Amino acid sequence: MSEIYLAGGCFWGMEKYIAAIRGVMKTQAGYANGKTENPTYEDVCYKDTGHAETVKVVFNPEIITLSFLLELYYDAIDPVSVNRQGGDSGVQYRSGIYYVEESDKAIILKSIARLQKRIGKPIAVEVAVLQNFTPAEEYHQKYLDKNPSGYCHIGGDKFKKAALAIIDPTAFQKPDEEELRTTLSGEQYAVTRHNVTEPPFQNEFWDSFKAGIYVDITTGEPLFSSSDKFESGCGWPSFSKPIDPNTVEEKRDLTHGMIRTEVRSRIGDAHLGHLFNDGPKEAGGLRYCINSASLRFIPKEEMTEQGYGYLLDLIK
Repeated sequence: MSEIYLAGGCFWGMEKYIAAIRGVMKTQAGYANGKTENPTYEDVCYKDTGHAETVKVVFNPEIITLSFLLELYYDAIDPVSVNRQGGDSGVQYRSGIYYVEESDKAIILKSIARLQKRIGKPIAVEVAVLQNFTPAEEYHQKYLDKNPSGYCHIGGDKFKKAALAIIDPTAFQKPDEEELRTTLSGEQYAVTRHNVTEPPFQNEFWDSFKAGIYVDITTGEPLFSSSDKFESGCGWPSFSKPIDPNTVEEKRDLTHGMIRTEVRSRIGDAHLGHLFNDGPKEAGGLRYCINSASLRFIPKEEMTEQGYGYLLDLIK
């Protein structure tokens, strides 16, 4: 097991959020990197001890890497906010990553640099070696499990997305435009980069139901499983859900005189298609209507060879 200590506002919500992540084996709320020993909650709040409300995280690196865990952590905080998260303000609510293994420092700094590039604003997440950690009082531990209606600064949708996260975004990289122009076909480039829609009933996967997964044509990031594909009659591949809800992004689309929800890939920022509410009710009622030109199919028998063996359990 590995350890990392994460501060991100009120530890009630942060502990529940982190505990929901696949591969996290244990969490504990506490106070870290302050100026005094064994502080109480009142000390931290009112006596300028300099501690941060922090969650001790014990995780299995064979299930989730530190870089993947940090990406999920960033999704639950405002990484540019100084001494404030949600409605809470003060030094104890600062964001921070505190490590115990020196080898983790380089991974953390690389992760912060990647976040900085993505956001384009100064990152306010403190990175430091763990100097001290005091477990919080028992009533703070698993607080939201004990008090389901208790205060939480993290939106409810975040918990579900964290629990369903299985695709590591750090394992994929978006090629530059010139590479995409040379590696994609004309139709693939037009669809993914210029939001073109391919013809219905005249595309590669609209009537294909072979076992396997569909990945982003631009990056290889897994997007959809054949187990969630269904015949919708629309002429394009239709799925009831993505493999991991974090891998797709939804945007409002007002083009062509319609109000629609566009679906784009997370890492490649590729146009995939649109999301509708007319899917199978027994599968959640959603229909991800996706262009074949945005996808590459990996047959089940080739998934392990191509590095997707960890997703085999999803294929029925």
